[in-house]
Amino acid sequence: MGDGPGAIDAAGWASTARLNDFAFSAYFDGIGANGFFYGAPSASSPVTTDQRSVWDSAVNWLDVIRSGIGDRIREILQGDTGAFAASLVTDERRAISQESTEALRQAGLAHIVAISGLNTALSAGIFFVGLRQLLSLFPSIVQAYPTKKIAAAGALVALTTYYMISGFAVSAERAFIMMAINLAAVFFDRPSISLRDIALSAWVILLLSPSEALGPSFQMSFAETLALVPGYAIWSRRPPREHPLLQVAAVKPVVFIRFFGGILLTSMIGGFSTALFAVEHFHRLSAYGLPANLMAMPVISFVVMPMGMLAMLLTPLGLDVIPWKIAGFGLDIVIAIAQMVSAWGGNIDIGKLPGWYFPVAVAGFLLLAILRTKIRYLGAGIAALATALVAVAPSEPPPDIVIAEDGNLVAIVRGQVLAPNRPHPPDFIFDQLRRALAAELDQPPRLLEGVNAIRRRDIQGRSERLSAVELRNARDALRQAATSAENRFVCLKGAWCTATHDSGYVVTIVENPAYFGAAGDTADIVVTPARLRTTGCRSGALLFTGETLRRFGAAEVRIDDQGSPVLTTAYTRLDRPWIRHRAYNWRSGTFDGEPLAFNDSGE
Repeated sequence: MGDGPGAIDAAGWASTARLNDFAFSAYFDGIGANGFFYGAPSASSPVTTDQRSVWDSAVNWLDVIRSGIGDRIREILQGDTGAFAASLVTDERRAISQESTEALRQAGLAHIVAISGLNTALSAGIFFVGLRQLLSLFPSIVQAYPTKKIAAAGALVALTTYYMISGFAVSAERAFIMMAINLAAVFFDRPSISLRDIALSAWVILLLSPSEALGPSFQMSFAETLALVPGYAIWSRRPPREHPLLQVAAVKPVVFIRFFGGILLTSMIGGFSTALFAVEHFHRLSAYGLPANLMAMPVISFVVMPMGMLAMLLTPLGLDVIPWKIAGFGLDIVIAIAQMVSAWGGNIDIGKLPGWYFPVAVAGFLLLAILRTKIRYLGAGIAALATALVAVAPSEPPPDIVIAEDGNLVAIVRGQVLAPNRPHPPDFIFDQLRRALAAELDQPPRLLEGVNAIRRRDIQGRSERLSAVELRNARDALRQAATSAENRFVCLKGAWCTATHDSGYVVTIVENPAYFGAAGDTADIVVTPARLRTTGCRSGALLFTGETLRRFGAAEVRIDDQGSPVLTTAYTRLDRPWIRHRAYNWRSGTFDGEPLAFNDSGE
């Protein structure tokens, strides 16, 4: 590379962006690779029963049951309503349209779709209360047997059945363990809602799946539960409703209002307790999640879940049509609420917060939720002070250029505007960038018309080098495009894209390797998804190739006040098992040692 801006030691690089690392969860889920089909897959010979283990046979049997239940529900309820209802039972969410999924997410109601604490608590609670009320109709049974424990045993059986047909999702596993412990506490006449139950549930989950502790699902679920338990204790100590005034008929509606006050308090506690984790992991908040939940949760609690429970009990008898129709009516109301709230445009992109904020705020939250003395209010002060400091203190400078790990997507960041090099960037990746950078607008590239890219190939299919004349013309075209491309890419389709940043740095993305030499001669930063054998540009330009990006992951470039590039990458070390594959050398078939410099090919 030489002594240009590209000769930078990787040891000075820091962890970038703090976005979700999907390799981490995939590794612990046992997923080694993912892909897609170019055509319809062909059926292979069926596996005989003798070749299957007992566990595989049991899982296959449960999958058949799940599939049958989902088909039955979608047969009764059409469209998104049926897909929504099936997801509440089998956790199969792919049939829900993208529009409804996005509306539920923007309205803060996406938690309803996933089988989690809400679904399991409602299903087990409805079964527990219903069975206990049914047994109370028979005085001889009430006087001779502990009906509360019988109802808890029945609810535990129903809960286990629900978990088995839900597909063993992690969120369902966590909710099942927590609810099972709460129901088991009834057998020993212990309080079913306490911090000890939460701690025991957390220990069980961490013993079974320790990696879940770093995931947003685990953290948000336990944060909400930790906040609700003391909140419930405070609510349960409120003055009893024995005042004579409350017995007056005209004042009866006040009691009803107090009931909804409990729902309001629950939604507020749950929303505030999970907001910190939502900002850290997703960089986004739903501004209208509270009113959306206040409108939707009574429908879910009193219409959808009771009717769904009744429908599942009546399914073997073929009498589930009417209950599902009533539940479908409730789900239509929930979808309408989600669409209405989503239309308000309540999503707030927070962007990345300083690295110190999350652990400090979590420490304050834990003090507030766990302690029982007045010292707990110190935790509220810590969290409030940390939030105030983030709001008033200068934030860390945003990057000027972001580069996706495949090298195909590059964007210039200018305030709240992202200027990508592709007219239609990948939605999934680009949406994460926009949320992390709190960008509201994007400026698509300008495509050159009437100019053709050189696409000659040799016998092996590799791009041939340009002739001297073609190389000179390519340099002139790149320089001319860069002068007219301030903070916006100008692209020659199938060849290159170039832009000039405010700092004067020229960024060029090379799609056709034949233009690599011309790009290196005219740009300060060169990005190419190709895996080149060269380790740098002779001009000293900072080079990102498919090989270096594979090793270091996505990258950010910030031009400091002295005009020097400050680089940040997703990874600085490759010693973790879920990213060790990035150090694999395909030519030698071995794992290379730790890379020493960003432009070192490791060969």
